[in-house]
Amino acid sequence: METNQIQILTETFEGHAQQTETGVGYWLARDLQQLLGYTEWRNFLKIVTKAKTACEVSGHRVPDHFVDVNKMVEIGSSTQREIENVMLTNNAAVRQTLLNRGIRPESLPPAEDVKKVDRRLTSDEKKTLKNPDTLEGA
Repeated sequence: METNQIQILTETFEGHAQQTETGVGYWLARDLQQLLGYTEWRNFLKIVTKAKTACEVSGHRVPDHFVDVNKMVEIGSSTQREIENVMLTNNAAVRQTLLNRGIRPESLPPAEDVKKVDRRLTSDEKKTLKNPDTLEGA
């Protein structure tokens, strides 16, 4: 992907970030769904599930970063229906940890291969403990 395209996508994502009353930044998964070109929620929900798995495998508490919420939407003739959504926290530390470890939720293997990701993370941790000078920025 070209640098210019990455910059545009980053600005678009940051432009859709919201804040709670207490100042916690977040995105709504349905907004990201549209930005990423997914037309069906059920398909995008698979990506969100992979992101939750990546969060858990990297040692972060999933409920701290993925909150299931519901929203009322108009479905015509002044009728409303409740739809599910997910609040994704705008936590730079979590995003950076995942990226540093090469974990991109959209490219994670199916759930049965999570053990493979866990083994890789354990291996990376052991390597880092043996040679801490290899850490970025050290």
